[in-house]
Amino acid sequence: MAEHLWLRLIVGVGLTLIVGGLAAVRVAYLVRMIRAGQPAVGRTRGWRRRVAAEGSEVLGQRTLLQWWLPGVAHVMAFYGFIVLGLTIIEAWGAVVDPDFAIPVIGRWPAVGFAEDLFAVLVLVAVAIFAGIRLVQRPHRRGRASRFYGSHTGTAWLVLAMITGVIVTLVLYRAAQVNTGTFPFPSGAFLSEWAATLIAPLGTTANEWLETIGILANIAVILGFLLIVLYSKHMHIAVSPFNVYFSRRPDSLGPLLPIYSNGAPVDFDDPGEDDIFGRGRSEDFTWKAQLDFLTCTECGRCQSQCPAWATEKPLNPKLLIMALRDHVAAKAPLVLAGGPAAESGAADAATTGAGRVQRARAEAQRPLVGDASVDGVIDPAVLWSCTTCGACVHQCPVDIEHIDHIVDMRRHQVLVESQFPAELTSVFRNTENAGNPWGMGASARTSWIDEVDFPVRVLGRDGLVDLPGDVEYLFWVGCAGAFDDRARRTTKAVAELLHLAGVGFAVLGDGETCTGDPARRAGNEFLFQQQAQANVATLDAAGLQQGSGKAIVVTCPHCLNTLGREYPQVGGEYEVVHHTVLLDRLVREGRLTPVVPLDGGTVAGGTVTYHDPCYLGRHNKVYNPPRDLLAALPGVKVREMPQSRAQSFCCGAGGARMWMEETIGTRVNLTRTDQALATGATTIAVACPFCNVMLSDGVAARVHSGDAPAEARVDDLATLLLAAVRSG
Repeated sequence: MAEHLWLRLIVGVGLTLIVGGLAAVRVAYLVRMIRAGQPAVGRTRGWRRRVAAEGSEVLGQRTLLQWWLPGVAHVMAFYGFIVLGLTIIEAWGAVVDPDFAIPVIGRWPAVGFAEDLFAVLVLVAVAIFAGIRLVQRPHRRGRASRFYGSHTGTAWLVLAMITGVIVTLVLYRAAQVNTGTFPFPSGAFLSEWAATLIAPLGTTANEWLETIGILANIAVILGFLLIVLYSKHMHIAVSPFNVYFSRRPDSLGPLLPIYSNGAPVDFDDPGEDDIFGRGRSEDFTWKAQLDFLTCTECGRCQSQCPAWATEKPLNPKLLIMALRDHVAAKAPLVLAGGPAAESGAADAATTGAGRVQRARAEAQRPLVGDASVDGVIDPAVLWSCTTCGACVHQCPVDIEHIDHIVDMRRHQVLVESQFPAELTSVFRNTENAGNPWGMGASARTSWIDEVDFPVRVLGRDGLVDLPGDVEYLFWVGCAGAFDDRARRTTKAVAELLHLAGVGFAVLGDGETCTGDPARRAGNEFLFQQQAQANVATLDAAGLQQGSGKAIVVTCPHCLNTLGREYPQVGGEYEVVHHTVLLDRLVREGRLTPVVPLDGGTVAGGTVTYHDPCYLGRHNKVYNPPRDLLAALPGVKVREMPQSRAQSFCCGAGGARMWMEETIGTRVNLTRTDQALATGATTIAVACPFCNVMLSDGVAARVHSGDAPAEARVDDLATLLLAAVRSG
């Protein structure tokens, strides 16, 4: 055998065995680290939906393609490496046999053409990625860069490694063309062109270039493998698993109950070893550990986060990175047995004495704590979240940011009793009065005295449950009963139902808070109390799924909680948002908007619609509100750039409605400015929280002279009523 062939065999096999062994050790360690997490419930159920998600999100790159340029580049790189996987087989085959070809397809010209085509496309993708990173340089754009805080050095190294894979690939394939060992008779246009450049060097030189190119290609690929396993590019290996085990259909909408040791916590009879939320890295589930390792540091989440956009300390990407680094640093201690390691009994030969020492230091850090105690996550980060879901929606690898944030809030509230002072009254009022405002239950029906048509109330006049002619229970909600702006919506919806001949009733003082603010704020115990009481009331009224009766709500938070979270406590109901029902009534001809809304009703006749986070992203209701607007005569609609699934939060979600906003710019003012920038002077809303926040924003801008005096905020129901009632 020629000298260069012996070199190829010895070095190629040696590198493969050494790096393969190192990679296997690292993979085994990562698997142990992930499995050290708490049990994650329901992550393997519904395999058909999970396989479908692999097809759409991994193979189809659906989430990545939400941003067209980086999405297309990622598609080229992703499929490039799938196709170029054939060249990896060819390279290792050539180490053993210079004339190697993949069985059956190994000499097809179409295969050679495809390999060269995708080699070019991968280089194009690398150029696009490099261009994006140059434009988005953090040191130039600061917080505005989506790569702020990311490991940019590693990213550039990986781009260089990918380029190295393609360059060495073309080098050895070109040399193979000249030495006569190339498996493809035609089609490989790039390899054949490169061969013309090195052909004048002669046969011997090309033989050595072939060997050098093959060994260099193998070395770069093996080096790339180690970088992937030891850097944030680990997502290349683990993201398909994270997508498969993610919540289906997605992790927006319902929060999960508190699970401890794989079972929901029974708040009526909690166990001594129950875990309430996440107070240590070991408390996170294995799926959470997988989430942390899967982060690509792409920054899509932070680019859409309303907290980060308004100078708050919360950056969803940096939060996940901080948790990942903490878990990884503490892992040697956890895997060595925790307390045993702390007492010095850890197996240094297995875990490494230095790593255990660093892990002990990391274990001293509280998971949540400010700079004075060197906490992993600052409380200001934790409580800045509105749970709007923009981060989860944008994440290309299905990381469940909101679940982790709320789980840490749960521990802070239920175990540490550390939470914003404003929430104390929210919790107390909800527990004692049944609503966050602390208003008396009798005030829940005061709006009925302000309308001139009859409203049936359960519990009055012998009305115990819903009679046969009642189609809907109108769940008024706390804001709809107690907030003046939301009360206008309540009365408008009730009158529209009356005009349409829809039979409905309300619970009156039998209604109480759904528990959404308490749950998002981390008080799961209070949520469970509220939910169980409401389920008993709704069941007694005969509203169970299949009863033929439904609940209509004006609040997307109530929609989400009643419809998607109450099944966790045994309450199965059909719940519909008022915009969906009103749109249906208009389409059926039971409501007919006939009078154009002139300047007296809609200033200038121009409206922009704000998508509430919990109606849009969380519950995928986008078209019915727009269809309602389109049905209003005389109305011109102007969409905000950030609309539908990309809508910007009003700032009220996640119990932020009741918390002071003292850091950065107010979220509601930012959204108000976005709405007014469309030129519309009426902002249409479909959520009482959004109504409050944007009304305050408009009032502030009118007062400062930055908005016209006629600027206003109106619920879609009040706009529809104006057109219908006038007619």
